[in-house]
Amino acid sequence: MTGAVLAALTTALVVLAGALWQRNRDLARLRAAEALARAVEAREMGTVRRLDAVTGELRRLARERVPAAAMALTHPHAPVPPPPSAGEIGPEAVAALNEALDAVLAALGEERERVDAAARASMRGATAKVQSLLYQIQSLLHELQHENDDLRLLELDFRNELALRRIQATAVLCEAWPGLARTDSPLAEVVRGAQSRVPGYQRIKVTNHLREQRLGVVARAAEPLAIALAELLANATAYSHPETEVPLTLQHGGGRGVFLVIDDAGIGMEEDALTRARRLLVGPEGLLLTELGNPPQAGFAVVGRLARQYGFTCHVEPSPYGGVRAMLRVPAEMLTVVEDEHDLSVLAPEPVQSRPTPTGREGHGVPVPGTGEPTPRRPVDVPEPDPDTARLPTRRRRAPRHQDAAAPADARTPARTPEEADARWSALQQGTVSGRNAVGGLPAPRAAGGRDHEGDEGT
Repeated sequence: MTGAVLAALTTALVVLAGALWQRNRDLARLRAAEALARAVEAREMGTVRRLDAVTGELRRLARERVPAAAMALTHPHAPVPPPPSAGEIGPEAVAALNEALDAVLAALGEERERVDAAARASMRGATAKVQSLLYQIQSLLHELQHENDDLRLLELDFRNELALRRIQATAVLCEAWPGLARTDSPLAEVVRGAQSRVPGYQRIKVTNHLREQRLGVVARAAEPLAIALAELLANATAYSHPETEVPLTLQHGGGRGVFLVIDDAGIGMEEDALTRARRLLVGPEGLLLTELGNPPQAGFAVVGRLARQYGFTCHVEPSPYGGVRAMLRVPAEMLTVVEDEHDLSVLAPEPVQSRPTPTGREGHGVPVPGTGEPTPRRPVDVPEPDPDTARLPTRRRRAPRHQDAAAPADARTPARTPEEADARWSALQQGTVSGRNAVGGLPAPRAAGGRDHEGDEGT
């Protein structure tokens, strides 16, 4: 009996032990399942948070980053929000968002170029028609000036010249031909023609230090050079006080050609504006019309495009007069000597001897770019002439005309008869026509009682 009891007890203990082991095993599994559930829940919460962060970055991409990056295409200094942190949404999501932004910007750039090309093509057609009409008006005005002695016709002619310069500048920006063909032209006459297209031309004081009066510009570059010079002169007169002079100096640059130096005593330019101007003057490829501002400030862009196309260069820097100095260099290969058969305009500035500068020092004037050191203002001999310029013949300068020393200082001009007045006016008309034929237009005096010409917007 005792043995049976013991056997039963043993069996019961074995069963109890098995049950306890199974219970402990089930508890361990339960604890593992609970830990796994907690891990899954935590992972799910992290996924939800990251998904919310990615969704927020997508909204920020659409509302902030894309518009700011698009604005920066036309305004490089516009701030662009930074990309998201990889710790918040993961490196894969950051890379995907950046790729999306780059794709949007690439599409925007292509669309801008397409729209700009279409705008240039449309403007080319419009400017060609307007330019043709303005040339017809110019011819009609020339005929009327021969038939009428009304000074207002000269004023109309001058206004027509201003409109032509605007149209030519627009045509250049649209990659069109400037619209006027010339023969080899004396440089002094090209300068005079550019001066005649500028409001406030009376303030421009030209000093010619070229040794050769018939030194000219080859036919292909004469009109582009006149357009570029007119833009620089318009900029100088527009941004300086109307009572100040704008000196324009023509001088040799050794074997590097000829320099046309323009100074103004205006408000000057900040360093970032100078940097932008120098970039435009290089004539960068792919320049869009929308990059020129609203309203467009196209002067430097026009000069840069012409310089790149025809081979001259332009540099701007602060002027000793307080404003801006623009230096237009005409290389030796663009220079020639005009034949004797070409009658020089009586209005073209003749070469002069050295004269004292405003500082009272003779023989010093325009500083060399980037050094600030003055160079001689008198005509400079070319120490090592370029092979092209070495073949240019030299000619004797015309003798300067002097006033009669015996004439009293307070002598009054005698009254003119009607015949004398008519003869003088006919001579003026003939000289005007001759000058226009040579340089494409002359400055016209203001009509009596008229207002000052409206200034350009400048560059």
